[in-house]
Amino acid sequence: MNAIGFEHHDHATCIASTLRLAEDNCAQRGLKFTPVRRRSLEILLREHRAMGAYDLLAVLADDGHSAQPPVAYRALDFLVSAGFAHKIERLNAYIACCHLGSDHTPAFLICRNCRAVGEANASQVEIRLDAAAQAVGFLIERTVVEAEGLCPNCQDAA
Repeated sequence: MNAIGFEHHDHATCIASTLRLAEDNCAQRGLKFTPVRRRSLEILLREHRAMGAYDLLAVLADDGHSAQPPVAYRALDFLVSAGFAHKIERLNAYIACCHLGSDHTPAFLICRNCRAVGEANASQVEIRLDAAAQAVGFLIERTVVEAEGLCPNCQDAA
């Protein structure tokens, strides 16, 4: 599974196919993919960068949705719990899942300049971390892997 977020791709197709996948996933699991939830995922997919709840709320308000913070937070909570988005702890922000529908351990590559976020597979990191934890009798309940640096575009600009 390659890192996604910094490579060139057909963005419109990426958004459309991921939204279809999310709709199908919700239908199969009996989840309600409301217009606000769908639009929130679409915004995260379109941006390809970490967005805070208030950033999302501003776009939703421009679209005519309620400008009350719970609207964005509820949508984001749903997207995260459904596996359609991830929370970037370092930034207290959210990004659409680039590997929707696949069982994976994400690692986030965060550009400190433009806030673009790439999502890579951290399964090897998780395996090693689990082994280290087991060696000392520690039970890992949650793992978050975040690396900060410069994306290819910002490297080229520097």
